Amino acid sequence: MSNNEKQRFKATIGGKDYVLIGKGTTEHMQAVTDLLNEQLKQLHEAMPSSTEEQRAILIAFNAISKQFEIEEKVNNKEAH
Repeated sequence: MSNNEKQRFKATIGGKDYVLIGKGTTEHMQAVTDLLNEQLKQLHEAMPSSTEEQRAILIAFNAISKQFEIEEKVNNKEAH
């Protein structure tokens, strides 16, 4: 399979089953699933009264924030 071909990946995230479609390898998709489940668990332990939606939004916010940081570093390196 080439890197440009999309594949289906079955994942259990937060106790719910999903079928994800993407270009990532099975190993990549599993690593992302594992990390996401770990982050959901940590947030639930830190904020037991939070809802699933609140935890999902916090994880998405953190992921986008980290993406911005990485893009800024790349842009700064390209500028120099």
